Amino acid sequence: MKVMCAMSGGVDSSVAALLLKQAGHEVVGVTMKLWGGDSDTGCCSVSDVDDARRVAQQLGIDHLVFNFGDDFDSHVVEPYIDAHTRGVTPNPCIECNRSVKFARLAERADLLGFDAVATGHHANIGRTPDGRHTLERGADPEKDQSYVVHMLDQVQLARTMFPVGGLQKSEVRSVAASIDLRTADKPDSQDVCFITSTGGRTAFLGDRIPFRQGTVVDTDGEPLGTVESVELVTVGQRKGLGLPGGGPKRYVLDVDSTTATVTVGDDDELLRDGLSVERVTWVDGSVEGRVLVQCSAHGTPQRAHVERSARDVVDVTWESQQRRIAPGQSVVFYDPSDTRVLGGGICR
Repeated sequence: MKVMCAMSGGVDSSVAALLLKQAGHEVVGVTMKLWGGDSDTGCCSVSDVDDARRVAQQLGIDHLVFNFGDDFDSHVVEPYIDAHTRGVTPNPCIECNRSVKFARLAERADLLGFDAVATGHHANIGRTPDGRHTLERGADPEKDQSYVVHMLDQVQLARTMFPVGGLQKSEVRSVAASIDLRTADKPDSQDVCFITSTGGRTAFLGDRIPFRQGTVVDTDGEPLGTVESVELVTVGQRKGLGLPGGGPKRYVLDVDSTTATVTVGDDDELLRDGLSVERVTWVDGSVEGRVLVQCSAHGTPQRAHVERSARDVVDVTWESQQRRIAPGQSVVFYDPSDTRVLGGGICR
C-alpha cells in the first residue's frame, strides 16, 4: 500500500513512519508548513521540519514539505482571532485537524495517488462485524488523542492509519531509541503553534485586534472592577480579573462581548444541567440516548443523555450537574463503555 505519513518532527509520527515501512508499505513522509510567523512552541518551527526530514532520511523514505499556510490562516488563525472578539474560547488544534490535517492533506494524497494517510495520533480505527469503521481511544490513556480527531467520518477513516495507536508512549520511545532516531527523547508539543511561549496569547491577539476594557459585575449587575482586555477572558476563569483579594473566590460565569461585560460568581453558580452543541458530526450516524461526554483533551468523561434538536445541533443533559463549558470548546461523545468515539461538536 502507498501511504503518505504526516511527519511533524515528533517521536510519534517518526515511529509511525518506521512501523509503516516495517509492515511493507511504500511510505513517503510529509511535513506540513502551516504557520509562517514566529513559533517557538507547538509543531511548526524550522527545527521540527528539519527533524522530520532527517528522520525520513534515516528511514530511507522520501520526504516532502507541503505549504498549507493559506489554508491554515483562513481555517484556523482567522477564526481563532474572530472567536476572541466575540467572547468565545476556540480550540485551534482541533480546527487544524478538521480543516487541514485531515482535509487538505487527504486531498493532496488523492491527487498524488496515495492509498492512505497516516499520522502519529494516539487513537485507533476498528471495524464492526458488518464492516463499518470505528474510531476508538488510544491504548495509552495518558496520551489518548481520540478527542482531537473526533470529526473523522466513515470516508476519512477508510483511508486513515494510526500506527502508534496501539502502543504505550513508553513503547513508542523505546521503538525510536532501538534504531537511534533523533526524535526518541524529544519532548511532546503541548502548545498552540502560533502562540509563542514568550509573548503568549496576549501578544498574539494584541498585535491583531484592539483590546477593550471590560466591566466586571456580579450576578445582580453590580460593578466589582474592570479587566484590561475582555477578549482575553473565558468562562470558568478565576485569576487575572483585577478583583481585590481577601474576598470569596469568584469565577467567570459569562462574557458579553457586545457590552464588554464579564459576569462573575461563586463556583456553584457555574453548575449547569446541560449544554447545547452545534456543528455536530458523527463517526457513523447520529446517536441519541445515554453517552459519555468529554469536554477537553484530557478531561474526565461524564454521563449524559443526548438528543438532536436540529440537523447539526445536539442538546446534552448531564446526569449530575457539571461546570459550564466555555462556548467554542469541543464536546465529544463516547459510547457508555468509554472506548469508542460517537461524534462531537462545538459548545454554543
